[in-house]
This record gives sequence, C-alpha cells and structure tokens, in this order.
Amino acid sequence: MAKDRTVNVALIGQKFMGKTHSNAWTQVRRFFEPPLRPVQHTICARHRDELEVFAAQWGWQNISTRWKDVVTNDQIGLVDIGVPNHLHAEMSIAALEAGRNVACEKPLARTLDEARDMLRAARKAKKQKTYVWYNYRRTPAVALAHQLVREGKIGKISHVRAYYLQDWAFDASVPLIWRFDKKIAGSGSHGDLNAHIIDMCRFVTGEEITEVIGAAMETFITERTLPSVGSAGGIAGGSKGSSKKGKVKVDDAVLAITRLSGGGLATFEATRFATGNQNKNGLEINGDKGAIRFNFERMNELEFYDATEERRTQGWHTVIVTHAGSHPYAEAWWPDAHIIGYEHSFTNQAYDMLLDLAGQKPTVPLPDFADAYETQRVLEAMSLAAKEKSAIKMSQVK
Repeated sequence: MAKDRTVNVALIGQKFMGKTHSNAWTQVRRFFEPPLRPVQHTICARHRDELEVFAAQWGWQNISTRWKDVVTNDQIGLVDIGVPNHLHAEMSIAALEAGRNVACEKPLARTLDEARDMLRAARKAKKQKTYVWYNYRRTPAVALAHQLVREGKIGKISHVRAYYLQDWAFDASVPLIWRFDKKIAGSGSHGDLNAHIIDMCRFVTGEEITEVIGAAMETFITERTLPSVGSAGGIAGGSKGSSKKGKVKVDDAVLAITRLSGGGLATFEATRFATGNQNKNGLEINGDKGAIRFNFERMNELEFYDATEERRTQGWHTVIVTHAGSHPYAEAWWPDAHIIGYEHSFTNQAYDMLLDLAGQKPTVPLPDFADAYETQRVLEAMSLAAKEKSAIKMSQVK
C-alpha cells in the first residue's frame, strides 16, 4: 500500500473566512482524491474560549493564541491566513521566512507597498509555495469561461464589463466594523469587492490591464457608530454600535474604465450600496467570435453566445455547469443540475492547492503572490486615477 502523504495545515482566523477555510479542509478528501491528505493541525486566533468551541466543531487538533509560535512550528507545512487585511503582510512574511508554504486571503495586502514586501519574501523563499484565496476562479462557471477563452471560442476581445454589487452597507445602523476602517482594511469596496473582479477579468481573459483611463470613488456615509460588539463571523451580522461615532475613511463605491493588453476596454463597478443586490458578482466578455456572461447569484450557470453560428440560430444559451467530464470540478460533486454553492469554491481551491503542493497540475491556474501582486497594482492605479482625476498607465505603477 502506498504511503499516506500528508501536509499539516495551520489556520489563522476563526470568523467568516475561518469557517469557509475550515469547511474546505474538512470536506476536500470527502469529495476529491488529492495526492496529499490535509491534516487540520492548529487553529489560531485571539480568544481561547472561542477557539476551543471552534476546534471541536471543525476538527482542528490543536489551538493557539500566538500566531508567531504557529508559523515557526516545524510541524506545519501550510499556513492558511484568514484574518483582516492589516495582518496579511506580517504573517505571510514571517511564515515564508520560517520555511512554510502560505495561502493568504485576498486582497494580497492593504497597500501596494505591503504587497511588494510580500512578493519579495515569496521570491526569496524559492522552495515555498504561495497562494491567494481568489476563490471565484474555482466556481465551475468561471473556470469554464477561462477554458472557453483559451480555446478561442470568444475570439478577439473588445469589451469586458465587470461588477460586484452588494447592498448591506446602505444600512446606516451598521457600525464602523473593520471593513470600514482604513487602518485595518486599507480600502472599502475597492479591496473587498473590486479586487475579486479585477482578478476574474485577468484570469478569464488572459489579458492584463495596461491603463486606467479614469476612475471615481465615493463615500456615502461618512460617519458610523463605533462597534460595541463585532460581527458574529459573517460580514456585519451580529455587530452592534455604541453611542460614539467615528469617521469612515474608505470608499463605499468605485467605478473605473480601463484598457486591456489586447486592445479592448474593460469597466469595473464595485459597491456595497447597490440596493437589491445581495452578492451580484460577475462579468460579461464580448469578442468577435462569441460572448460569455456570468453572475454569481446564479453561480451554476454560464451564458454563452456563439457568433460563428448561422445568423438565424444565433442567440444566448445557458449552460448548467454541473456535468461530470465536461465542466471543471463537476465530477467531484453531485449528478447533473444538483447544484453547488459558495462554499464549494473554497473546497475546489483546497483541492487544487493540494495538487500543486504535490507537484501536480491544478484544474485551472492558481493565483500566487506574484499573480495577486498584479491585481494589487491595478487597485493602486485605480486609486491614483480617482485621486488625481487623470489617466494612469500601469507602467507608472511599479
């Protein structure tokens, strides 16, 4: 019998992302057959009493409130970072310097300077692997869109329209949780949402953004109550405000027009103030041979238009991306049209990371620190374009 190959995983963070990552590590071997078995070695966060409950619920063997001890523990093979943005750089760099592989939540960092430091650490640690949890790449419809573009089904791309629309921040009673705190988050909708659709555009099209032609950012609610109770593990649910108020110094919405390396144009809209949109995350890509549309609120569907068909039968058709053997990751889950959900994208990524750690090819490319740094450069260029009210070429952003 072949020896059971394992990798000990340590997860830092046990709120929203802690739950999604824990679920991924718990489920991955129940549905896939990865070449490495992930061992849920240690869960790390600030509050020991919460950790004891969390570890028992999600199957973690050990708990710790000291992240520096965790990342330097020689028993750990992969450090999974699921904490707010202000800790990404310090934790990732320390883990890499200690010889650990690192999987970090998105965006890569609060600022381009921090992201650059992380990239340097990754390049210096030549033997270690780095990953970033841009999990929407692992949605089967988005992975299929990536494959269709690579196969030439769309042809030369002229337009990309990317959007990420939520509405939870419209409620003025939501307190100034960390997502509204510039010192912790770095930005608002920009880093929280726009980072996802920038990565999705780059991933699906295979093209880079060469210029931000123009951008605008706006903060609609400039003051919020300071939290007396933080969120209960979701975005803002369970949080409560106090009698004191603080300034909101991050963006609530961002719009940008950009130019792609293939000559086309791409627009981006990200906001947490789009009334009636819960988590509308998607894009439309138009090419001279076809087009695709994706909306995460209908995540098991990809719309495809084949412009090479004869004109009398041309039209949009909807692909239900659940057929094993035809659609990415579908073979691991349920029979046709027995749909999957948000959490499955993380499990799909856990599987691909285990493949990569074992020296095998992932289903579709994984974003490492170098890849995520390019998205961070675009975030910076859009911020500069909005601030300076002028076009910013990517060659200006190093």
